[in-house]
Amino acid sequence: MNDLHAAQADMRRGYLSGAGGILASSLAWAAAAGTAIFVSPAQSVWVLFIGGMLIHPVGLVICKLLGASGGNAKANPLGGLAGATTFWLIFSLPLVYVAHLQRMEWFFPAMLLVIGGRYLTFATIYGMRFYWVLGLTLAGAAMALVFLKANAQVGAIAGSATEFGFAIAAFMLHARWQKAQTAG
Repeated sequence: MNDLHAAQADMRRGYLSGAGGILASSLAWAAAAGTAIFVSPAQSVWVLFIGGMLIHPVGLVICKLLGASGGNAKANPLGGLAGATTFWLIFSLPLVYVAHLQRMEWFFPAMLLVIGGRYLTFATIYGMRFYWVLGLTLAGAAMALVFLKANAQVGAIAGSATEFGFAIAAFMLHARWQKAQTAG
């Protein structure tokens, strides 16, 4: 698969333009927010770490339930880029963990920065400027949380709400794109 646009279209078809993954991520953040509110902020760290490990498989289930394959063509080079960003995310987690040991309220903003940075590469993977907006919004939310000295509960709620809103937008954008593909 040599054509970038064809590779991006393959990714969009297989993963609903990434909407399933964003929704799965918002659910992990919601679980962490509930834990931060009703159990403890310290436990919410582990809930987001564990929930984060489930984002990809849950996202695939969402894709499949909504009629997408949840995969891409083996020849698609963008699949490798998506995998590489996962390793970058994993390699960033020790820094996020150390930040939270210094100040608990830094955990969720640090995660927002890491995840926001990862989403920036999705602009290339899916061919959608939407992911620049998502990534920069998460980064901006992280900075606002630190500036406002927001507690962990607010940080987790901000992550969940932001990703949920963008998940809805991504589903809408995918439906519009899919309709255009069918019509054209």
